[in-house]
Amino acid sequence: MKFYKLTKMIRSKNAGPFEMSLDILYGDYETYKKVLDTGVVTPELISKLNDVPVEKVQYYELPLACAVKFSFPRRYPSGDFHDTDIYGCQFHAPLVELEIPVE
Repeated sequence: MKFYKLTKMIRSKNAGPFEMSLDILYGDYETYKKVLDTGVVTPELISKLNDVPVEKVQYYELPLACAVKFSFPRRYPSGDFHDTDIYGCQFHAPLVELEIPVE
């Protein structure tokens, strides 16, 4: 199933000029747990999609909020000449169409 169909919200945003924050919110605990149990959405995946070392990816599970949060360094500081997304609002895009093996 496509990841966006399992979530209530997938968003990315600046966490200061040098860091990025990626928030994944689920509509209920059952779906949250089901997706976590697949082992697909991990720091390793975020590392690969954003070309950052896995040890630089911070990962937080927030079960009471049915959410997961990742933080990682930006490739270029926000506003840098080479920066392609000054607000960081498009870094979540590769996750949207991700296939998650759940029914």
